[in-house]
Amino acid sequence: MPITIADVAARAKVSKTTVSRVLNGKGELDESTAARVRAVIDELGYVPSARAVNLARGRTRVIGMLVPSLTWPWMGEVVQGAVDVLEAEHYGLLLFTCNRGDDSMRQFNAQVAAKSFDGLLVIEPEGTFDYIATLHSRGLPMVLIDDRDQVSGQIPSVGTTNHTGAASAARHLLEIGRHKPLVITGPSRFGCTQQRLDGFSSVYADAGHPIDDERVLLGDFTFAAGVDNVRHAIAAGIEFDAVFCHNDISATGAMQAIQDSGRRIPDDVAVVGFDDIPQAAHSSPPLTTVHQPMREMGEAAARTLLAHFEGTPLPNRPTVIPATFTVRASTAS
Repeated sequence: MPITIADVAARAKVSKTTVSRVLNGKGELDESTAARVRAVIDELGYVPSARAVNLARGRTRVIGMLVPSLTWPWMGEVVQGAVDVLEAEHYGLLLFTCNRGDDSMRQFNAQVAAKSFDGLLVIEPEGTFDYIATLHSRGLPMVLIDDRDQVSGQIPSVGTTNHTGAASAARHLLEIGRHKPLVITGPSRFGCTQQRLDGFSSVYADAGHPIDDERVLLGDFTFAAGVDNVRHAIAAGIEFDAVFCHNDISATGAMQAIQDSGRRIPDDVAVVGFDDIPQAAHSSPPLTTVHQPMREMGEAAARTLLAHFEGTPLPNRPTVIPATFTVRASTAS
């Protein structure tokens, strides 16, 4: 049978509270009593529960992380970035997804109520922002990752440069002589969608090639959105020599539809994505894309939360990590 704190207390002829105080260094104790307790701990080989000790100190050394789903193509990079930082500082990660909708959120809420973690990293599941904001207002330390431009500074966040990333895609396409692009957007309810559209469109407009409304096609970040929107443009007789998709998955769908139509990539149509997920370098042809620093965003969010536990106030403005641009064969022959 494992040795318990009750066994130590009985052998040392003290209360369990006294043993706990010795373990945690709390409260004033007679030195001889403390020495007797420590001797019994050594004699019995008692190893205190790390969780119990941390709870007694008011900390769990566990960070919660709430995400929509682990199936998102770049989710693993964000989680790994956070884990790298947390494990280096001897923290654990308690991961929650929203795959089961309300049931998932009830389970998560139970862990919040039980104070199972010291702070929270969040990639906001759809429809949960008001709840997350309530947790923040009640004092739960948290940092949002990829905040979708909804928080306006009220919750600490880490994001990237959607606007300038999309602008770099536009400049690249203009430099290779593509003046008639299609744009396949993300969902209109996401702030990043409008940022990417504005960044891309403004560069074309400034160059004297404004993008007509018929060339802006609503997508939802899926492969099917890329396929269906390109097929729609071809059927509608819309001329285009480039496609800019708001994520890489849609871009691979667009490439499939372009190739199915008999057009060549990049000779007839250049294609650019956004995210730079691992598969982007291995598509056919390899995809030119805006690189989102997803791992770095996870690292920065975790460091921000840990610094808060050491006394650094959480920032009142977003932390922004610049996106970069990666040219591959989908735009360069």
